[in-house]
Amino acid sequence: EYITRYIASVQQKYTQSGGVRPFGIAALVIGFDPDGKPRLYQTDPSGTFSEWKANAIGRNSKTVSEFLEKKYDEFIALDEGKIAANEEDYENETVKFAIRSLLEVVESSAKNIDIAVMTKEKGLRMLEESEVEAIVAGVEAEKKASEEAKKGQGAAGTGAAAGGVNIS
Repeated sequence: EYITRYIASVQQKYTQSGGVRPFGIAALVIGFDPDGKPRLYQTDPSGTFSEWKANAIGRNSKTVSEFLEKKYDEFIALDEGKIAANEEDYENETVKFAIRSLLEVVESSAKNIDIAVMTKEKGLRMLEESEVEAIVAGVEAEKKASEEAKKGQGAAGTGAAAGGVNIS
């Protein structure tokens, strides 16, 4: 929080002292508290900052943010029940969730997606394009299987609309 507060105060100082905003960008700042809890903050060019559980900035961020708002609690509940003990699985599922949200606005290609993963133990690392491509392919396959399952339910029904929960 300290670094985020400092960045925001510098942005705010320049906004106040000239009526201009030389920092015309928002920024996402990630890190860990001393107790190991992950934190995500967003700073705005005006000098304000806020903490988030998940967020998106930039072009088409509204669509991604809406996806995150709708699916975040479902994702957390699913992951806590299924893989709470295995940190590596949790990291993989979190990356898949991030890619699902990005696929709402970009083409299904790893060439259009850059993913950075930060852990307290390993620090920050960028995923290779091949890693991202494999995850994108898996997410697309899950989405296709889910759509086919929905179609199968509708066809097997008795004329009533079949519904279900799409976890992807």
